[in-house]
Amino acid sequence: MDPDDETRPDLLEQAHQALQDLLGPGWEVAVQTEGHSRGDSGIDARIHVRASDGMFVPLLVSLRERLTPKEVAAVLAPRADLVRQVDQVARLMVISPWISPMSQQELRSRDIDYLDLTGNVSLRVNRPAIVIQMQGEQRAPAGYRQPASKPALTGLKAARLVRLLADVRPPYRATDLAHHAELSVPYVSRLLDSLEDQLLIHRDGKIVSDVDWQALIRERARQTDLLRTTEPIGMLAPNGVPAVRDRLRDFHRDGMGEYRREVLVTGSYAARSFAPVSVGGQLMLYVQEHPMNADRVADELGLLPVSEGADVLLLRAKDRSIWERPMEISGVWQVGLSQLALDCLSGPGRMPAEGEAVLEFMAAHEPSWRGPDLSSSHRTAVF
Repeated sequence: MDPDDETRPDLLEQAHQALQDLLGPGWEVAVQTEGHSRGDSGIDARIHVRASDGMFVPLLVSLRERLTPKEVAAVLAPRADLVRQVDQVARLMVISPWISPMSQQELRSRDIDYLDLTGNVSLRVNRPAIVIQMQGEQRAPAGYRQPASKPALTGLKAARLVRLLADVRPPYRATDLAHHAELSVPYVSRLLDSLEDQLLIHRDGKIVSDVDWQALIRERARQTDLLRTTEPIGMLAPNGVPAVRDRLRDFHRDGMGEYRREVLVTGSYAARSFAPVSVGGQLMLYVQEHPMNADRVADELGLLPVSEGADVLLLRAKDRSIWERPMEISGVWQVGLSQLALDCLSGPGRMPAEGEAVLEFMAAHEPSWRGPDLSSSHRTAVF
C-alpha cells in the first residue's frame, strides 16, 4: 500500500472540519467520497458547501501530500479547465498538509481554490457568495516531508548558485554553472530540478533557457534570515556613521583597494543608493569570517564593541559568494545588487521593503548589472 493512502482520509477529515469552522454554523459542509478514486480524473472527493438559503456549490477535491508550482501548471490547471467546461458551477479545490507561497500564487493565478492544514486558504465562489483569503505558515512546518533528492534553497552552496543564476543571463548548462560556482555537477543538477519544479527556471532539454530572477531572490530570502546566518557583532561609531563611511572611502582613495575584498557595505545604507525608501538604520558591513578580521576592521574604522545600542553591525561573510560582483558607489564598495536584495529581503524591520525597492531598481536597469554570459560572472559594477 502507498503510505500516502493512509494519510488521505485523515487529511480530508481535518480539511472538512477546518472549512466548516471557517464558514460557521449557518453553512453546511458535507463530504462525499463514494464514487471517487485516485484514477485518471484526479478527483479524490466532493465537498458540498450549502448556504442557509439552500444554494450550494460542489468543490471537487484533489488531495496532495505535497505540491509544486510546476505540478499546478502542468497537472492541476488543465484539470481545472476541464472542470469548468463540464460543470460551470463546480470548482476545483486542492487540499494539502502545507502549500508553499509559490504554489499558492500559482493556484490563485489559475483560479484554483486551496486549503492547507496550517491555515493557508483561498476560496472564491460567486454563488453562493464566498470569499475567503487567509494566510497560514509561509515556511514548511517541522516534519513536512521533502524529497531527499532535491535540495532546498538554504545553505551556502545554494546561495552561490542563486546569485550566479540571478546575475548572469541564460542560456547555460548545469556543467557550466557548476564550474563557475565551484560546485559539484550532481548538486547543481538536483537544485536545478527543484528550481524547475518551482517554476523559478525553465529548461529546454538540459539547457537553462530562462530564470525568473526576482522570484528566485525572493524565495531564497524567504528561506533565510540575515541576522541568524551572519552572526552580527554590534559596534558603536563614536564619531557617527558618516565618519565610518568616509573612512571606508579613504581606504580606497589612498590606494588600499584590497578593502573591497575585506569590507563590503550591505543593508539599508547600501539600498539607499538605489532605493531611498527610509532614513537611518544600522550600517551593516560584511567582513571575512575569521574573528581576527572583525577585530582588525573595527580598529581601522574606529568602532567600539557594544552589547546594545549598536549603530554598526559587522556581519561574518561565510561564503565567497558574498564578495562576488561587488559595486563601487561614490568610492565605497558595496555588495552586488542581487546580494543586496537578498540581504534586505531577509533582514529585520523595514529592510524587506527596501529589498523590494532594490528589486524594482534592478528590473528597470537590468542591462547595467546582469551579465550577458558566464564569462562575465567575475565582473564588478560601477554606478
